[in-house]
Amino acid sequence: MDTLSDLLSSMRLSGGVFLDGEFWSPWSVWSQIVPEDCAPYFGIPSHIIAYHYVRSGELSCEVAGMEPVTVRAGEIVLLPRNDPHLLHGPEPGKPVNAHQLLMPPDEEGLYRIRYGRLDGGGASTRIYCGFLGSTTPENMLLTSLPPVMVIGLDDASDSHWIKRSLDFAVHGLSKDSPELVGKLAEGLFAEAVRRYIDHLPPEEGGWLAGLRDPAVGRTIALIHRRYADALTLDMLAREAGVSKTVLGERFRALIGESPMRYCARWRMHVAADMLRKERQNACSVAYSVGFNSEAAFNRAFKREFGMPPAAWQRTCRDGARNPGDLQSA
Repeated sequence: MDTLSDLLSSMRLSGGVFLDGEFWSPWSVWSQIVPEDCAPYFGIPSHIIAYHYVRSGELSCEVAGMEPVTVRAGEIVLLPRNDPHLLHGPEPGKPVNAHQLLMPPDEEGLYRIRYGRLDGGGASTRIYCGFLGSTTPENMLLTSLPPVMVIGLDDASDSHWIKRSLDFAVHGLSKDSPELVGKLAEGLFAEAVRRYIDHLPPEEGGWLAGLRDPAVGRTIALIHRRYADALTLDMLAREAGVSKTVLGERFRALIGESPMRYCARWRMHVAADMLRKERQNACSVAYSVGFNSEAAFNRAFKREFGMPPAAWQRTCRDGARNPGDLQSA
């Protein structure tokens, strides 16, 4: 399994489609997935990836601070961090919050929107709206991606099966089965991420560029997967197939810190996530992330977050603090 596949697998993505929309120009709607939209599928996820699959017609998607993107029939627009966004047709209308337009859910929990000039005079756009959610602390990938990603299937090198399946879902016998579209969105997200990484400039640095480097990518995947193990630089270099010197130099050049520092920070990030979401005590979390001593864990946690784990957990219960992303911790 390659590095990206390994990291995507560790995120344990799941989700579905919650809305079937049809719009007639002029129309504009504000959209953002809310926790209640996820409730029929699983518990509130740590991270939400919103997406819209255009079944017919076209739409524009706008996120604050970015140029609008056009999404046509057979394309999907992904929002890796679920940013608020404006969707509109070729002829925009007065923006309305999409949740105010929801019809009562059907027996399968699917909501519908029919909005715009219903006399048939305006251009029509039909979409499925859904989400992918992850309950793991894995978020480096999502924070490193752009706010909006559009993927078309005609030129997707490894997704012919996705296009055929989506065509079947929309035009075939199962055209009213949004569950299939929801499952396929996982494959589309992976395809979009692969494309984005493949097209990074050769001189690009940073976490995503690190995934493209064979040695650094394998090291990142190993650290994320085996954070509770007693990893050493010797072990990481051996698994990456390079010397310790080469691994250290490549890792620092792309990620900006040593492999062992990254490992320590990631372990604390996982621990913080456990403290906040799973309500475990510090002793339990210490052993879960590979510490044999609660005192050593407390010292390492305080170095990273500025306070002992018990105090940090209390601030989380009060809603005063969320664990920072690894990049900003």
